[in-house]
Amino acid sequence: MARAIWSGSISFGMVSIPVKLYGATESKDIRFHLLHAKDGARLKQIRWCPTDEAEVPWNETARGYEYAKGQYVVLTDEDFEKLPLPSRHTIDISAFVEEAEIDPVYFERSYYLEPGERAQKPYALLLKALEQKSLTAIATITMRNKEQLCAIRAKDGAVMLETLYYPDEIRKSIEVDLESVRVSDKELDMAFTLIELLHKPFDPAEYHDHYREALEQLIEAKLEGKEVVTAPEEKQARVLDLADALRRSVEAARKGGKPAAKGASRPTRRQTRPARRTRKVS
Repeated sequence: MARAIWSGSISFGMVSIPVKLYGATESKDIRFHLLHAKDGARLKQIRWCPTDEAEVPWNETARGYEYAKGQYVVLTDEDFEKLPLPSRHTIDISAFVEEAEIDPVYFERSYYLEPGERAQKPYALLLKALEQKSLTAIATITMRNKEQLCAIRAKDGAVMLETLYYPDEIRKSIEVDLESVRVSDKELDMAFTLIELLHKPFDPAEYHDHYREALEQLIEAKLEGKEVVTAPEEKQARVLDLADALRRSVEAARKGGKPAAKGASRPTRRQTRPARRTRKVS
């Protein structure tokens, strides 16, 4: 497992559970470096001081809060350490709630909690209590110079921690005026039918990052000097009749296919134009 990003303890009433925190997710995005288009050299980003007209090394940097234009309050590592935050080393559980009561918009990032040395029994106690009561614990934790609200829950025989946004970090919902919109019973019934046809248990293994797969194929093709063929975009017909669109969607769902856009023609070989042959990279 990767290196722990936080260590401390969970305070569960009079019970203290030493734990280590690990990231539960990792990005699989394909990363690119910024190159000089002229000669292909990799560009570097440097910390530049316009006053001294010189590059600044890391050990000469400081963090400053801009309270007015060009005016800063400088904070050192010692200043951050002196902040009176018990959650810096302790995850203090303050409440237990139903998980369904936490709107998904509040969830930020997921972590695994691993029991520390000789902490298996209190860890197992918390895990079984969360599982059998089907509840989620609410607490706070300080990471990366920020105290965050968090949810602690049981999942697959382990305790997980989800950092949460505070209410003032959630943007106000958009206002949509639907007073004049009328949905007929027929349209609603067909929508229900379509939903029932597509209703099934959630299996994350069924879903793949098609953009990443296509990008990997593109990179591989360029490395091998092959032609890169771009698929034509589907023509999206303007929906004029909601009931007709729902009917065609239901028919396609029953057949296990995708409804074709009304009026869209099937692409021909002439419409599919290969990209220019790329030079093989040595």
